[in-house]
Amino acid sequence: MKRAGYYIFVALSYAITLLPMRILFLLSDLMCPVMYHLVRFRRKVIEKNLRNAFPEKSPRERKRLEKRFYRHLTDMFFETLKAMHLTPEQMKRRFFVPDTSLTDRFYSEGLDVVALSSHYNNWEWFSSMQLFARHKAITIYKPLKNKDFDRFMFRLRSRFGVSITPMSHIIRDLVKCRSEKILTLSGFIGDQTPPRDDISYWTTFLNQDTGFYRGAEKVAVKYDMPVIFMHIIKKKRGFYELEYSLISEHPREEAPNAITARYAAMLEKIIREKPEYWLWSHRRWKYKRPV
Repeated sequence: MKRAGYYIFVALSYAITLLPMRILFLLSDLMCPVMYHLVRFRRKVIEKNLRNAFPEKSPRERKRLEKRFYRHLTDMFFETLKAMHLTPEQMKRRFFVPDTSLTDRFYSEGLDVVALSSHYNNWEWFSSMQLFARHKAITIYKPLKNKDFDRFMFRLRSRFGVSITPMSHIIRDLVKCRSEKILTLSGFIGDQTPPRDDISYWTTFLNQDTGFYRGAEKVAVKYDMPVIFMHIIKKKRGFYELEYSLISEHPREEAPNAITARYAAMLEKIIREKPEYWLWSHRRWKYKRPV
């Protein structure tokens, strides 16, 4: 029965996303109040996260922010599936990188790069990174429990040439690429909730004690790879720009946790500027800082 549901979902998704993007956004307008009022998708989680992150905002302000988040979330749902039908040229117009000078310089210097991103704006369109990267683009992902949907998302995320690998394989893949003299740009989404036993760095983030993975920092230090921050800027519905910022050019010269701390600070800054574009439905604060 689960597999039948999967095939129905894929068939409907494929058919619906043949429609022009403007029609998909009309469907998003219809879907948004259903998700908010009827399905109430993770309403309690979202309300709690916003209340704890922005205690200075009034209940009315947080409610407006909550509704803007749902609008963005339903837009992103259709945008992500629409990638099944976008050509590389269409995708490059919708997910544009105006300045690649930072990564181009590292490529010219023969350096691999660690790129830290987050669940902000349409992170699923990182699938197009290979279209504008001189490096071999690798994105780290967490395999889904449902194998059918995992294969579906794997195909969608790798459609434009990006290599997809689980975190447990990233060192193996980097070693292989280095042996073949292939320069890599490894993309990590650093704002996920680590398993409790994997949390080795705590900080105050969005007004709360928050644990972070140090996996990207460890990889960068191990291979002395420059670390950049990737900020997705939403220009309008269905159109984004990707902006690169330097986090660390010489990771081995950094104090422990400095790279992760800098990433957390940069992420908090962009979230506070446009909060509705972060993934508030995520159960980010499941664990308490050890006393």
